[in-house]
Amino acid sequence: QHSAMANIGFIKSELDMKLLVLYIMSHAAEPITFFQLLEIAMCDAGVDYFSLTQAVTHMVETGQLECQDDRYSITEKGRRNSEICESSLPYSVRMHCDDSMVQLNKLLRQEAQIQSSVSRNPDDTYTLHLCLNDVNTPLLKLDLLVPSTQQAETMTRTFKADPAGLYLHLTHLLMKQEDEQ
Repeated sequence: QHSAMANIGFIKSELDMKLLVLYIMSHAAEPITFFQLLEIAMCDAGVDYFSLTQAVTHMVETGQLECQDDRYSITEKGRRNSEICESSLPYSVRMHCDDSMVQLNKLLRQEAQIQSSVSRNPDDTYTLHLCLNDVNTPLLKLDLLVPSTQQAETMTRTFKADPAGLYLHLTHLLMKQEDEQ
């Protein structure tokens, strides 16, 4: 019974799995985590965690994907292979992936626009670095001195919840005197 179920999906071999991974990775707006890749790849019934793990590991070893900070991206070699083989993936599988990629890419672009980090100062205080980007141009860069990492985390959550709101509020505050004149 189980082996009959496994054959419902298009993905039946390691090569099919690699074609699917290349297709997904070539359409990702930014590097993605393994679990983001798994979630999209699960659009096909033939995909499982272990076969995907094997395929991704092999693709990193052969230089088609690269992994940095637990996020995967496609290499030039992978992109070339994807372009050559893309038509081998059934249209229905590509459509399922494309539908899933729309939401993921939106999320990835938002993540890339909003950045934060915390650095420790010699006097045991911390500096919170916040950045809001529009495509590749910084709209707002803000460094704040904070007494603790807890306060930095709270401020980061608030910033990430509504970065545009903070930007608008700051510009309003900075323009306030001119408005009053």
